[in-house]
Amino acid sequence: MSARRIDLNCDMGESFGAWSLGDDAGVMPHISSANIACGFHAGDPAVMRRTVALAAAHGVAIGAHVSLPDLQGFGRRELRLAPDEAAAMTLYQIGALQAFARAAGVRVGHVKPHGALYNMAARDAALAAAIAAAVRAADPQLILVGLAGSALPRAGIEAGLTVAQEAFCDRRYEADGSLTPRQLDGAVITDIDAAVAQAVRLATVGEVVARDGRTLALATDTLCVHGDRPDAAAFAGRLREALRDAGIAVSALR
Repeated sequence: MSARRIDLNCDMGESFGAWSLGDDAGVMPHISSANIACGFHAGDPAVMRRTVALAAAHGVAIGAHVSLPDLQGFGRRELRLAPDEAAAMTLYQIGALQAFARAAGVRVGHVKPHGALYNMAARDAALAAAIAAAVRAADPQLILVGLAGSALPRAGIEAGLTVAQEAFCDRRYEADGSLTPRQLDGAVITDIDAAVAQAVRLATVGEVVARDGRTLALATDTLCVHGDRPDAAAFAGRLREALRDAGIAVSALR
């Protein structure tokens, strides 16, 4: 019987100009997929090129981390936009990262929306369909990553894409399967032991305990490790060890 496998993804390349964010070099050895910011919420051309090279050096799969155009708000503020606009900006960002990937001799393998765009696409079927259409137009072999059980993976399946159902190691969940809003206390699990325990439970039995105490079933293909945690590298290392001890192999999405 083959071992259970799961992908570990991390949002990376989120520095910008003179500002540095996240410990990309420290986290990269422990993950299997990197979601690289494409300049809309974070990142710039030099950072994108550097992050692609770092991922390639570690054999980590490369994905486009597409966002709303919101540098000041780090892509976490909801902006009203038409589906056609969403499709165009998604295609634009994927194309930019594809250029850097080609130059480095690698390819972009997946797409994951960021922040507010991610949460909006999880509940808005029209927006999710627009994103999925843009991903397919860029490359029908791309894997679309979205919140487990939400509108985005459903739209990807309807568009004929391979999808990855994503769960979060260090975020609390609401009873409906959505992520607890960041402005609420406890939305982010800062304790390493608690976050690792949640991740291992998701990887092994596909369950998570919501904020109200209910147990939710979540099909999970990939787990998100947040690279902007102050202890991101230590957390990623601990998580990788815990998954290995639980008999879970870590490998990139296919």
